[in-house]
Amino acid sequence: MTELLRPEEFERRLRQIGADRYHSLHPFHRMLHEGKLNKGQVQAWVLNRFYYQYSIPLKDASLLSRAEDPAFRRAWIQRILDHDGTSAETGGIERWLVLAEGVGLDRDRVRALVGILPATRFAVDAYVRFVRERTLLEAVASSLTELFAPDLHKTRIAALLENYDFANERTLAYFRTRLTQAPRDVEFGLSYVLREARTRDQQELALAALRFKTDVLWAQLDALYYAYVSPGFIPPGAFVPEDRR
Repeated sequence: MTELLRPEEFERRLRQIGADRYHSLHPFHRMLHEGKLNKGQVQAWVLNRFYYQYSIPLKDASLLSRAEDPAFRRAWIQRILDHDGTSAETGGIERWLVLAEGVGLDRDRVRALVGILPATRFAVDAYVRFVRERTLLEAVASSLTELFAPDLHKTRIAALLENYDFANERTLAYFRTRLTQAPRDVEFGLSYVLREARTRDQQELALAALRFKTDVLWAQLDALYYAYVSPGFIPPGAFVPEDRR
């Protein structure tokens, strides 16, 4: 456990985490892509996932505040702009709100985070706190779930268009945009981790950080499945679909 992994082996192990643990393997996610979720379940997914989208710029801002290299900051700040946009009408958060409206949710209530599952808050807040408190290397490594995102977005776009009436070019704009943004982010983040993990201990910390991030994404789907699929117990204060009221 002390010998430095060769870059090719280190990258292989990072990618293997996605193959074994990425949230695309979760039953709730499979139901989404197979068209097996009803309207209320899709709404619950869109609403709770919004809390993650909403929190990404907060996570990235805390990471930037600890980065001493101006070149690093110039590259990483683009992630905040991607989500927040350069105006109120642009950016990933706005595109997600368009999706929320498309599935029949009230934009203002989604934006106000009304009805988010408690477990979603705990998982996402844990991710923001992780990035804020751990080393810069671990913080960057935790973002590398983006290694697995482009293929997921391609599959998701096709699956949603095939299975759900709300799906169209406008409501799925968030995912189409990520097809170009995520590979750019991956190229920078992966190069940084492969370069800056200079000891075996640092490599193991980076691997653990990526596993932690997959746990964060998995936990969010666990909460959705428990509340809206089986056993179907919705916590007090959480979103209740129309067919459950």
